Amino acid sequence: MVSQSSVTVVTNHRYDDGCTSTSAASSHDDGRMSIIASRRIDDDTSSNYGNVTTITATSMAYLPQTIVLCDLRHESSEAITSLGLSDIIQAPRWRLKDRMKTGCVALVMCLNISIDPPDVIKISPCARMECWIDPFSMFPPRALEAIGQNLNIQYERWLPRARYKVQLDPTKDDVRKLCLSSRKNAKNERVLFHYNGHGVPKPTPNGEIWVYNKNFTQYIPLPVSELDSWLKTPSIYVFDCSAARVIVNAFTELHDSGSSGSPGFLKDCILLAACDVHETLPQSVEFPADVFTSCLTTPIKMALKWFCRRSLLKEIIDESFIDRIPGRQNDRKTLLGELNWIFTAVTDTIAWNVLPRELFQRLFRQDLLVASLFRNFLLAERIMRSGNCTPISHPMLPPTHQHHMWDAWDMAAEICLSQLPQLFLDPNAEFQPSPFFTEQLTAFEVWLDHGSEHKKPPEQLPIVLQVLLSQCHRFRALVLLGRFLDMGPWAVDLALSVGIFPYVVKLLQTTTIELRQILVFIWTKILAFDKSCQVDLVKDKGHEYFINFLDSSDAFPEQRAMAAFVLAVIVDGYKQGQESCLEANLIGVCLGHLEACDPPPDPLLLQWLCLCLGKLWEDFLEAQIMGRQANASEKLIPLLSEAQPEVRAAAVFALGTLLDVGYKEFDDDENIIAEDIVINSLLDVVSDGSALVRAEVAVALARFAFGHKQHLKSVAATYWKSQTNSLRTSFASMGKFHDPGTSSIVSSHMGSLTRASTDSQPVAREGRISSSPHGSSSALMHGSPLSDDSSLHSDSGIMHDGLNNEVVHKPRTLDSSIYSQCVLAMFTLAKDPSPRIASLGRRVLSIIGIEQVVTKPSKTSGRPGEPASASPTPLAGLVRSSSWFDMHTGHLPLTFRTPPVSPPRPSYMKGMRRVCSLEFRPHLLASPDSGLANSLSSASGSEKSLLPQSTIYKWSCAHFSKPLLGGADANEEIAAQREEREKFALDGIAKCQHSSISGLNNIPMANWDTKFEMGTKTALLHPFSPIVVAADENERIRVWNYEEATLLNGFDNHDFPDKGISKLCLVNELDESLLLVASCDGSVRVWKDYTTKGRQKLVTGFSSLHGHKSGARGLNAVVDWQQQSGYLYASGNSSSIMLWDLDKEKLFKSASSESECSVTALSASQVHGGQLAAGFADGSVRLYDVRTPEWLVCDTRPHRKVEKVVGLSFLPGLDPRKIVSASPAGDIQFLDLRRPKETYLTIDAHRGSLTALGVHRHAPIIASGSAKQLIKVFNLEGEQLGTIKYHTSFMGQKIDPVNCLAFHPYQVLLAAGAAGSFVSLYNHHNTQSPR
Repeated sequence: MVSQSSVTVVTNHRYDDGCTSTSAASSHDDGRMSIIASRRIDDDTSSNYGNVTTITATSMAYLPQTIVLCDLRHESSEAITSLGLSDIIQAPRWRLKDRMKTGCVALVMCLNISIDPPDVIKISPCARMECWIDPFSMFPPRALEAIGQNLNIQYERWLPRARYKVQLDPTKDDVRKLCLSSRKNAKNERVLFHYNGHGVPKPTPNGEIWVYNKNFTQYIPLPVSELDSWLKTPSIYVFDCSAARVIVNAFTELHDSGSSGSPGFLKDCILLAACDVHETLPQSVEFPADVFTSCLTTPIKMALKWFCRRSLLKEIIDESFIDRIPGRQNDRKTLLGELNWIFTAVTDTIAWNVLPRELFQRLFRQDLLVASLFRNFLLAERIMRSGNCTPISHPMLPPTHQHHMWDAWDMAAEICLSQLPQLFLDPNAEFQPSPFFTEQLTAFEVWLDHGSEHKKPPEQLPIVLQVLLSQCHRFRALVLLGRFLDMGPWAVDLALSVGIFPYVVKLLQTTTIELRQILVFIWTKILAFDKSCQVDLVKDKGHEYFINFLDSSDAFPEQRAMAAFVLAVIVDGYKQGQESCLEANLIGVCLGHLEACDPPPDPLLLQWLCLCLGKLWEDFLEAQIMGRQANASEKLIPLLSEAQPEVRAAAVFALGTLLDVGYKEFDDDENIIAEDIVINSLLDVVSDGSALVRAEVAVALARFAFGHKQHLKSVAATYWKSQTNSLRTSFASMGKFHDPGTSSIVSSHMGSLTRASTDSQPVAREGRISSSPHGSSSALMHGSPLSDDSSLHSDSGIMHDGLNNEVVHKPRTLDSSIYSQCVLAMFTLAKDPSPRIASLGRRVLSIIGIEQVVTKPSKTSGRPGEPASASPTPLAGLVRSSSWFDMHTGHLPLTFRTPPVSPPRPSYMKGMRRVCSLEFRPHLLASPDSGLANSLSSASGSEKSLLPQSTIYKWSCAHFSKPLLGGADANEEIAAQREEREKFALDGIAKCQHSSISGLNNIPMANWDTKFEMGTKTALLHPFSPIVVAADENERIRVWNYEEATLLNGFDNHDFPDKGISKLCLVNELDESLLLVASCDGSVRVWKDYTTKGRQKLVTGFSSLHGHKSGARGLNAVVDWQQQSGYLYASGNSSSIMLWDLDKEKLFKSASSESECSVTALSASQVHGGQLAAGFADGSVRLYDVRTPEWLVCDTRPHRKVEKVVGLSFLPGLDPRKIVSASPAGDIQFLDLRRPKETYLTIDAHRGSLTALGVHRHAPIIASGSAKQLIKVFNLEGEQLGTIKYHTSFMGQKIDPVNCLAFHPYQVLLAAGAAGSFVSLYNHHNTQSPR
């Protein structure tokens, strides 16, 4: 038995004589076989598998660390438009609809000093102070005037710019005049009406308040209905009198009865009342008589006096000190200012935590005076409840007098008050700030460490807002705020609702360098949540701040990317923002960074520079002109080859929006050249491996088509109505021909639109031969679908140069070959493997007048055993092929929306094997279902709305809505699953390598009737679950649990009519595996969640092959996946082998196969990244290595007969030089590529009809299947271990002709798919049941 190299890794690969490569591979390290991979789940994994304490070189080879197709763009590629700005959560509610201010204040004082009202019985001593004045300390009229003046001053502290009017002991008429004049002066602003009723009786049960007659001999009632009719709304009332709730109830009844003149009366009417219905004002001497008013207008003084009397400080602090606290309330660096600052923070925090969000914003954020009064109202509730009074408000507030934040206020007050004696004794003594804010920020930080969206929000959020006002705490507060905003859109919503927005807007005016980065981060989070803030930023010239930051040299790339994102949002659909940023040279700044090469720009920065530019000149002609003048396209085009798909897509977006959407009958040469450069660059990425990129190409082509549709329609329509026999040839050449019937210029490079029969005669060509005026027209860049292999060698049939006077079309802005390539690209996109891209492609075609119509299935197109479809296939007409359309697949469901033209003559269709049936439907201007207006004179807004919209910008915005801070710690559950699977894999590998295998059981351990009508074409076994996946020729995929014998899922790979499966592969098998499905036409689709019924999702799809050999009927694609390198290899009826890097979703290399024959089998080494073996139609085998300078390593022909290679694989183990190959003749050849001229072992397994070869990845066992209904099993020494012929042991039915064989990677378990509907599973003799 051949020994297995299971312990030692072959680190120096050396190929001996007879190989075409040098030993350069020995010095070329395999960069993709590192344990520290770019996407390793756990960088510090230390696995312990039995006696293996670290991941050895063996496990490095056997356990690939590369993970692909698991980025954000793959989460839901077909629903990618569901992410982005304004789509993360519901529309934000934080922004107040109407900000309001109080314009007039009406103060009504009914004191009648020295005369008590008849319903009041005062205690002795009793409260006497009114506005901190003893009314009995001076002559009553003078006292009344002083009290009124003091109240005016107290209110001015909160609202200095309002109009104040005071009425002292007024009559009813005085009050009426006061109210009417206040409303007149205030206009639509709020009016404050303050009523002090200490000198009049309690309100009546009907809610009437009392005033005087002229002679002060009577109390006159004033109904609230009249008061309301005078003041109207919006208004706020303060009633400082006993039983004040009666008045509130009267207002409520007035609203309920509908008597109030204004709709929404109570919503615009705010009421504050001193006490409940049956309560009287406190008379205790410890309170002032107007304790409610004192709380509302002088809260700090009132709070400190009340606290001091209940504190131990009363023994060391004279109460008169409180009246002389040094400082000013608006100066936070003084004692009085800090107390006021702390009080504001405490009351705001209480309100934030107890009030509903909408009510908090209305009362505490809409109007500065209302906010101040309600903060102070919370204090009034606390103080007055100690005097057995319950202040009342409308809207009603929940009780707050026992909230724990009052304890924080008491502590802060005590710390500050304790300093008063020293401050008065020593004028030079410095005030020591309170630790209140430091402690609250620490509490907020603790919440950030342990909180989440599902826990109670942090109650310190309003305090963080207050701290932003202080320079000493600002930086820490901003950092903590940034951490909070990073938790998600819900956190941004909370912060904006609490009122953070005006503060961060104002901070953009600061020049403090250390704040720049965190401010950019905060604004990134805000704009990712609410785009409407762009207006505020432009209004305050905030865009200049971010442009300067973007252009700074000391900022990190990711931070500059955030600045570019902010600027992109500012210009997104906002003309004023675009104009302001254009004026501030945003184009120059962005292009300057795109040119930077040392150090190379960060991919995220590149992405957002492109998106920012694209948004800046999107539908903004002036910016487009400046972009062209700055050679923007030349700086963007190199980004189309960047590694990251997001960067490539963003570059396509920027180039696409550089195209002006509109009709330009004539244009200057400079714009023509610029447009030509852009379009040619976009054509090069039509077949990019990323759906993200191709979607942007489709959108860009739609913009181009909208502005050039008359020319594109002409190219497409003229081709179809060609009056010559050229319809029967393959138009693979790139050129122009002159149609004598219409005297128009059209391109002949339309791909193999029709396929001629074998007896078709050559088409006679007329005219002279010339070359294309554009180099890009003769041969496109390699990798584009427009570069068919045959087109590189065919004659250029250019029949007319288009410069004569016979041309009837208006002068074209671009060369006609460009239009031909664009039309071809549109059809390529309409056949895209991704349904989303295909839909975009069809929308682009509709712009140039080609629409999809219902297809009638061809009777001859049905396959044996396949039922006829009763309903039309949705995508039937957009047939997938390497050329434009494959005509042997059925009718094309296309209609040209063009003026009436003659259909092709029937005689031209003779001799065609299968041709299309096109309906040329006239496109009438007034047709209701025409879709697009036929008028080409102007680009109307309604037509523009039909253009498909780009998704890359909105999708990219979602990145900034997700958490950006913190470490990239792997999810513990995922890491644990990975570790468990690695352990299982290594255990399985060890068992496979070292166990003695005598063969497979002849009797299948499980038989699965797949119900496939055309048999099983390919199958695979899941490495970690008892699951087998199978597919048939019609690309129906079914997933079966062979332990439970249950069907888990079944779905169609695609809806196109052109069917044919090539291979199934598992991607990321050690992690959350993805199912890669390759079709015969080269299309590749990758699915996730494929084992769950109805939950499968398409991760990505792309066309892996571009073009085929001349004369070939199809691509017959063969592919293989290599997890170690992350490469997908693809070939077929092509002269090239395509290497796709699935991590970058990009064509890594398109290398010649060095053979004139087609590739019929591919096998990628699963332990050595970069190694590939290919089998050819002539029986030859070639070994390639991506890592070597000469990629062809070895060329040999092991099979004696000229038969194609149908099976090919590297032998188990780590030896990169041993390969096994099989041909239909039945011979299996073992090759050692160190001696390629001869095989070292030959097995004549079958007498012809060998159809399948299976080689175990690790165990020394292979299996071959035959169309003659048998399977043979061999070891690596050529000994036959068994034969499988029957389903059961006794009188069993013979197995069907074998189509495919697949071994389990870590168990000796074989799955066999046959031409019938059964998939059978065979296990090792010594195995009872698979895991």
